[in-house]
Amino acid sequence: MSKIYPSAARPARLYESVCDDILKRIDRGEWSERGKLPSIRELAQELGVHRLTVFKAYQLLKQSGKAYVKDKSGYYINTGALPSDQTATPAIHSHIQQNPLSDIQRVPVVYQFSQALLDPNLLPNQYLSAYVKQAFDLYPKVLGTYAPVQGDEELREAMAEYLAAEHHLALTPGELLITSGAQQALDLLAKTLLKPRDIVLVDRPTYGAAMDIFRSYGAQLAAVDIHPHGYDLEQVARLMKERKPRFFYLNPTFHNPTGYTVSAEQRKRLVELAAEHRCLLVEDDPFHDIYFKQPPPPPLFTYDTEGYVAYIRSFSKYIAPGLRIAAVAARPPVIGNLLTAKSLADNGTPLLNQKIFLLLFFSDRMQRHLEKLRIALHVRMNIMEEALSGTGLSWSKPAGGLNLWVKLPDGIKAGTLLAKGIEQSLTFVPGTICDPLTELDDRIRLSYSYANEIQLHEGARLLAGLLRSLA
Repeated sequence: MSKIYPSAARPARLYESVCDDILKRIDRGEWSERGKLPSIRELAQELGVHRLTVFKAYQLLKQSGKAYVKDKSGYYINTGALPSDQTATPAIHSHIQQNPLSDIQRVPVVYQFSQALLDPNLLPNQYLSAYVKQAFDLYPKVLGTYAPVQGDEELREAMAEYLAAEHHLALTPGELLITSGAQQALDLLAKTLLKPRDIVLVDRPTYGAAMDIFRSYGAQLAAVDIHPHGYDLEQVARLMKERKPRFFYLNPTFHNPTGYTVSAEQRKRLVELAAEHRCLLVEDDPFHDIYFKQPPPPPLFTYDTEGYVAYIRSFSKYIAPGLRIAAVAARPPVIGNLLTAKSLADNGTPLLNQKIFLLLFFSDRMQRHLEKLRIALHVRMNIMEEALSGTGLSWSKPAGGLNLWVKLPDGIKAGTLLAKGIEQSLTFVPGTICDPLTELDDRIRLSYSYANEIQLHEGARLLAGLLRSLA
């Protein structure tokens, strides 16, 4: 076992590093479930640290519920008692809890307002097959080889040129990583950046699955309120200074779930604060092209000159969800660490998917389709808003994206409404799933992009009836 040495950045907290090492060894199964941990003297000798350091690490484990003490016997692993019918099942990673958003989206219903995805009928299905055929014609050996771990070079070159032209990003193909969707990008970032008890700043509310990913690596979340005008920058600065977060995960463009968009002025200031407090900004941008009137401001990455932004640009939501293509832009050393994590995760996003996306997304036909798609989604948003008027619900009209963030009438709880909705074959996302504090039970996210126009009318009327029954 390698000795543990204090970090140059945090020399006074060596016991935390020891605690992290113990947690990893528990997860690897080095000690049996509910088994005894080494004595303080033994572990101190093994790691080459003072016994007081190990004592503090064990105390930290005890406070977090990962260990308990038997009087005059020592410290024991506390994994919790397993049900009798599960004693033979494999051990589950101690940080992995649940994914309530996925649980709701898997419920088979007629009126699907929980999926922030496109209705498949809005995709360019008629000519997508032509690009699949073209990919095989141009790259006949595409199924006979793996893609480079970092992503297809031709795609990264085209993406770098596109982002430079669209947003004036100073970016090289070597600073891009192609991932299998934005969710994999988030997982890779969490895997490379986080250790147990690290602080992560997140919007309140925010994307529920992102919080689940960060928690699965043992992170503690600190909430930053987001408003129609953006952020309280004094709150952001205070949290960065006091909590010293590992990173700030934010979604400033057609924010999920609220639909808010942060101004260019605030974006510049956020990057300045990130540099001042040495806090990485993880910018998630899945809806950038889905605007209804004016394009949104450039990404935060545009204003970053010192490497304090990692930018995730996803195309799965509105180009071809089945291809699962996203790009991460970051500077060294972040991009290098991501590349290593990607190699361990899947050794590269499927090359065929990348080639099809390359031909499809950068075509004139696809760019024309995006213009039609924006109109179609704007129409669907208007249909939902009109159908929900007079129900006692309230919301801020978004300028783009796929969702409405809706406030319920007084006295109605999102959890109760969801239970009633599922009985009537209707789902949505309750606000508690989007809230790092799990308190927003008077809010719901309604996605207008997946249901067709008839389902939007009928589902909104059904929702209005459920609200009346609970009033």
